[in-house]
Amino acid sequence: MRVVLVEPGSILRNTVARLIEAGGHRVDAFSDSEQALAHVAANEDVACVVTSLDVPPACGLELCWCLRTLAGTTRPLAVIAMSADRSGRRLGEVLDSGADDVIVTPPEALELRARLRAVERALTLQRQLIREADTDALTQLLSRGGFTRRARACLAALAPDDRLTALMIDIDRFKAINDRHGHDGGDRVIRAVADLLKESGPIAGRIGGEEFAVLMPGHGLGSAGRAAESIRQGCARLQVAGRHGPIPVTCSLGLAAWAEGDTLETLLARADDALYAAKAAGRDRVVSATGRPLDPVS
Repeated sequence: MRVVLVEPGSILRNTVARLIEAGGHRVDAFSDSEQALAHVAANEDVACVVTSLDVPPACGLELCWCLRTLAGTTRPLAVIAMSADRSGRRLGEVLDSGADDVIVTPPEALELRARLRAVERALTLQRQLIREADTDALTQLLSRGGFTRRARACLAALAPDDRLTALMIDIDRFKAINDRHGHDGGDRVIRAVADLLKESGPIAGRIGGEEFAVLMPGHGLGSAGRAAESIRQGCARLQVAGRHGPIPVTCSLGLAAWAEGDTLETLLARADDALYAAKAAGRDRVVSATGRPLDPVS
């Protein structure tokens, strides 16, 4: 586990760092709370912060609060405060400020290592819960919320000259599939299409009943169009068992290329408009945000 230690006193800082390292953890030690906070923000693999409450320029309570805000609900991050004051009022103030635990200063080796082991157990559970919340149970693709979070992070990292294309995919005549083959048959079709999309890139999600979205970083409309055509053809070749024999499957796809100034909402809206154009043109085709079918060899 990667641990950040914040302690202004060099002797105590070095002593606690050695204790943490002896427990098998990697330690990044700081005397300055603002530098420590910036380091945690820049390194998402930091899983735990152990901090004294007297850490200029910000006080330890303020640092605890900033760390909790930084972690939000999607980043596993534990905060252990070190304090010589064990009064109930002080403990309550520290915990209310965002710390997960309080340990006496200077900490005893056995207690510190035990508390860090407890942190590892809690973070393992938290990571599992986050994965489950971000994963669609039927398809194991990203859920709508998981896709949105991953997509926003991807767009935030784009440079003005970067390329990215969004794909919206919808299974054609899905209600008729459910009506003829039952919901079990419909679920098998959804899973089969999802399995194809897992090969298209890491940012693929199920965002509705039979609707999917994919972000393709590094791809303009040309290469993304070829990938989309491959998905369309793959869907048409699917052999999904149904109540009355194999279920015929086709998909319509809409594409939109990212432009500087796009938000996730505007990008997906253009791709969704292209998807509806594909549906209106007869389904089982790929259409770009320009409203024209894409030539798969362009």
